[in-house]
Amino acid sequence: MLVKNWMSKDVITVEMDDAMMDAINLLREKNIRRLPVMNKGELVGIVSDRDLKRASASDATSLEIHEMLYLISKIKVSEVMTVDPLTVPIDYTIEETAELLFKNKISGVPVVDPNGKLVGIITQTDLFKALMALSGLERRGIQFAFRLEDRPGSIMEAANVIRNYGGRLASILGTYENVPEGYRRVYIRAYGIEREKIDDLVKALKEKFVLVYMVDFRENKREIYEE
Repeated sequence: MLVKNWMSKDVITVEMDDAMMDAINLLREKNIRRLPVMNKGELVGIVSDRDLKRASASDATSLEIHEMLYLISKIKVSEVMTVDPLTVPIDYTIEETAELLFKNKISGVPVVDPNGKLVGIITQTDLFKALMALSGLERRGIQFAFRLEDRPGSIMEAANVIRNYGGRLASILGTYENVPEGYRRVYIRAYGIEREKIDDLVKALKEKFVLVYMVDFRENKREIYEE
């Protein structure tokens, strides 16, 4: 899953010589949290709602309201922006982007093409949407969590049992985190299973595999079998 398929392409920007007050108004009007800053068509910085609030507060100390408003109207975006902001290339994966945001404790970054031209912006909200699509959440269905042996065919075996009960697979995700050596945690989301068959399906799964939990999203039914 590449950034180019999930980013916002209609990027709202400001110029570095724009007034800080204009940037504040733009953030409020568009209900966004950050603005790439441009200079003659080139990306030169980024300014966030946090930057603007911090600048407003620091410059307003001991000032009357009319003095504060006058001062803010004179401050330029270039004085409060982050210069040379972090960016991601258009062919970055969603996972790489999430790691970048997490490590740098930021909530969004501009996206650039191979020539460094601004082509989009991707935020935590976009990543959440990608995660929901990747997990098949829109299908709701039923999610089964397993602790499976880390060997060829183990995931297919579990998936085939679900298919034998009429399940259609929406997603299969896996991780090696927090499992013993030689195992993996696998999450299979399926839909189309007749509700009267679920108990028999769970029984069949538990006979062959370590079933950790089952969540039926349509019925909001949750059963935990293993910690």
